[in-house]
Amino acid sequence: MFTGIIEATATLEKIEHSGDNINFTLTCPFTQELKIDQSLAHNGCCLTVVEINDRSYTVTAIAETLEKTNLGKWNIGSEVNLERCLKWDGRLDGHIVQGHVDKTGTVEKIEDKDGSFFITIQYDETDDYVTVPQGSITVNGISLTVASSDSGRFSVAIIPYTWEFTNMKNLKPGDVVNLEFDIIGKYVTKLMKKNALL
Repeated sequence: MFTGIIEATATLEKIEHSGDNINFTLTCPFTQELKIDQSLAHNGCCLTVVEINDRSYTVTAIAETLEKTNLGKWNIGSEVNLERCLKWDGRLDGHIVQGHVDKTGTVEKIEDKDGSFFITIQYDETDDYVTVPQGSITVNGISLTVASSDSGRFSVAIIPYTWEFTNMKNLKPGDVVNLEFDIIGKYVTKLMKKNALL
């Protein structure tokens, strides 16, 4: 379980295909603190550390993960948002994030608001995934507040700190981002549909 508060970014150093899977090797500021079999969120996608070297570590993404996320679009040198799992004695500064990407969205528009940034993202609204203004959403692993919401589209405001210290600053219109919708909202929507209230 995660909180959507990015600790650091990693740099993708190597991509190796293994059948339908892909092994990604990355470097990050806390590589030497990692352990084999540790869960680590990459752009909001929970992956398991399978190998650690002097300055890098490796994780494996299976075919299903590659289909549901933007990991298959990574290139050598890609900057990736990282978060280690939640410690129970820590503060929940973001919101409850599972590290299970629901689907991807596409950046529609990025607006510079004199230091902060307003990003509009479009997604396929064919599932029970909804956004509500002032609700929580995870974009590339970052816990954000929905600023505005419409059918299959929402916007988030990015403060300068988040812009600078995550990979948000690299986004451009047309880019694909990982989305994890608020777990509480997903349960409520499912229950309402089950009881024919939606």
